[in-house]
Amino acid sequence: MRDKTQANSAPAGDRLIRAGAIVFFVGAVATLVTVAPLLLGTKPFPTYMFGLSMLMAVGFLIAGAGVLQSIAEGRRRARQARS
Repeated sequence: MRDKTQANSAPAGDRLIRAGAIVFFVGAVATLVTVAPLLLGTKPFPTYMFGLSMLMAVGFLIAGAGVLQSIAEGRRRARQARS
């Protein structure tokens, strides 16, 4: 199996984990921007900004899918190594 895998290829799920982390941090920034006016007593942002805050949950789910994919690939490799 090692001869079929490129040396610079990313492990299974790695791209999903990275994409999930990026989406999560964008959502975290949107959450901070949305909550700041509420704490400072200024005019709150429009409703769609609260929707952007949900990107934190979406990013978390994307990264979780990447972790599950990595686990599945590790189990597949372990099963192949045993047989």
